[in-house]
Amino acid sequence: MASTQRTANRGHRTDHRSRYYVQGNVVRKVDVTREIKRQPQKKISNTARKNREKAKHMNAGYVFFLCAALVATGIILVNYIGLQSDITNSVEHISALEKQLNDLKLSNDEEYNRISSSVDLEEIKRIALQELGMQYAEEGQIITFASETNDYVKQMADIPK
Repeated sequence: MASTQRTANRGHRTDHRSRYYVQGNVVRKVDVTREIKRQPQKKISNTARKNREKAKHMNAGYVFFLCAALVATGIILVNYIGLQSDITNSVEHISALEKQLNDLKLSNDEEYNRISSSVDLEEIKRIALQELGMQYAEEGQIITFASETNDYVKQMADIPK
């Protein structure tokens, strides 16, 4: 009857020692080591076994190489962070200089506009003609020179007639 009860309960324990049901994968296994020993072990080749044994041990050369690689990586990272910091400082300095340049241009334009608006050209013309005795140039007084550049000409001596 116990075997039919087990089949009917599908894996539920119903023997006289236990008064509760244990289901699924939460059932405790009594001796796991026996099951591990029962499993067929794969045969490992000689080279694989030797490689695994070598991998378990680190020799001095390998440790030295890893330390050197770690130090080199640390130095590179510290230099990289330093360069990033320098770049950030340069960008901030450039932006401060650009702001200063824009402020100077703005103040220069304002000063130029103030000076331009304060100059009265009619008053300058009146003073030049009446008080200083200047006159407009007449027909024969204007002499044109051919120049290689579009710059001004400075008179160093009298112009021959």
